[in-house]
Amino acid sequence: MTVTSTDVLIVGAGPAGLATAIGLAQRGVDFLIVDALPEAQNTSRAAVIHSATLESLRELGVADLLIEQGIKVPNFRIRDRDSVLLHVDFAGLPSPTPYALMIPQDESERILIDRLSAQGHAIQRPVRLTGFEAINDGVRAKCATGSGEKVIEARYVVGADGEKSSVRGQAGIAFPGDSYGSFLLADVRMEWPIAKDEVTLFFSEAGTLVVAPMSRDRYRVVAQLPGAPSVPTIADVQKVIDSRGPRSGPRVGEVLWGSRFQVHHKLAERLRKGPVLLVGDAAHVHSPAGGQGMNLGLRDAAVLSEALAEALRAGSSSALDAYATERRAAAAEVLEMTDRLTRVATMANPTARWARNRLIATAASLPQVRRYAARTLAGFN
Repeated sequence: MTVTSTDVLIVGAGPAGLATAIGLAQRGVDFLIVDALPEAQNTSRAAVIHSATLESLRELGVADLLIEQGIKVPNFRIRDRDSVLLHVDFAGLPSPTPYALMIPQDESERILIDRLSAQGHAIQRPVRLTGFEAINDGVRAKCATGSGEKVIEARYVVGADGEKSSVRGQAGIAFPGDSYGSFLLADVRMEWPIAKDEVTLFFSEAGTLVVAPMSRDRYRVVAQLPGAPSVPTIADVQKVIDSRGPRSGPRVGEVLWGSRFQVHHKLAERLRKGPVLLVGDAAHVHSPAGGQGMNLGLRDAAVLSEALAEALRAGSSSALDAYATERRAAAAEVLEMTDRLTRVATMANPTARWARNRLIATAASLPQVRRYAARTLAGFN
């Protein structure tokens, strides 16, 4: 059995774990990053990076690479079929990146992995955390590898291992919340009557529908759908779009990749417990309405890497306590916003839906409302 010592053990090499690692590498902190998968996933999953997140990623040296590869989308609209209820224009944001950047998660992860490699670090795979215990100066973690068990002793352990986080579970941190049920997710090629400079959220009695342009003439389709198929077909995607999207024009020609996933509305009881810290989906999950999930995790990571470096430098945990308090509060606000947006979008009563549409349209006529919506979606509020 091998025993390795480090200052920080990061469990999970998704976007939040990778961004945390890059931030630590920039600050000269000794760390290890491990992941249970033998290789990075090659599916697109999350697909949008918002303006405030790009500013955080610029500090990590990856923003320009992401921007070069992605598609800049300056508009977000909420529609009820063919009626525009709210137009959010990101052009007025107080940022050098006044747009939503559409880039599939596998591509953004590759850029993060390459950046980490350029810093002289590599992900250890496949390494699965099987348990850990507290020791005087941190934790002793046991991990299963392809060649047997290894032990990693660290001052801190970061749980970046997703919604089903083993770090969070073994630390005994509660993760209360509810479920929205199943969603259909698909990357498609299709004829689409709406300009490619817009991400659209469609309100529907049957559930939400999001359609967003992506690179290489693709569109991302996300739909709240009870009993969604595990591998959606052209007919599955077409049916959802026909019932919720524009009344004429859309024609799905090819499904490049598709999946079914469950969406929950959960927030960890705490983001820090002694030497254990949570980041990204291990700390919070929520509705995809507004495309906030990966963004929230990446901004967590930027703050956490700085807080860990400060804690190790100063020998004080105050920066970590501040991280846990501030980022949990930020997550709570995002969860409240996405939950409210999802519930408003799926009103079933026709009278309530009519009143909702009139109210939104009236509010959307006010410039201050549109500015507030743009800042909120972009991550500045």
